[in-house]
Amino acid sequence: MELDKAIETRHSVRHFTSERVDWRLLLEAIDAARVAPFAGNICTLRVILVHDAEKIAKLAEAAGQDFIAQAPYVVVFCSSNEQVKRVYGERGLMYSRQQIGAAIENFWLKLVDLGLATCWIGAFDDMAVKRILHIPDDIVVEALFPVGKEFGKGKQRSKPELDNILYFEEWGNKRMKNPPSVEVP
Repeated sequence: MELDKAIETRHSVRHFTSERVDWRLLLEAIDAARVAPFAGNICTLRVILVHDAEKIAKLAEAAGQDFIAQAPYVVVFCSSNEQVKRVYGERGLMYSRQQIGAAIENFWLKLVDLGLATCWIGAFDDMAVKRILHIPDDIVVEALFPVGKEFGKGKQRSKPELDNILYFEEWGNKRMKNPPSVEVP
């Protein structure tokens, strides 16, 4: 799939088919997350691929979102921040969040490319998720992603227009003054 099309068609899915999904496709998507940029090339990313239906049901309960239990897989994104914090101090925690976000976007776009669907789950009981998956205390659970094939045909919600989010040179300036000329070959 073309990148622009994947970006434009990506949307949150909360209804999954019962169709079987090849777990190797999820490895491809997780591998796409692995190549995201990392501050100082310190990879804080850790990922848990969950297929066990009982664990998935417990994760759905920990998130308070029943639809998660419909998915054949849940991918849990975590970060291990000790090394990045040692190198960059407290600012390293911000870098970790930024790079996990970049990794997640790569993951999500690759899922779309592979014909799979997901929904970003950021609201959950951290301690319950850690208990269910035996995650150490020093690891941060960043997000849960139920993954499967979309049931029905969902639609992407409207997004803000570029004019509503872009400023030039300084906050609030909606017009570019003296735009640089572009030479046409």
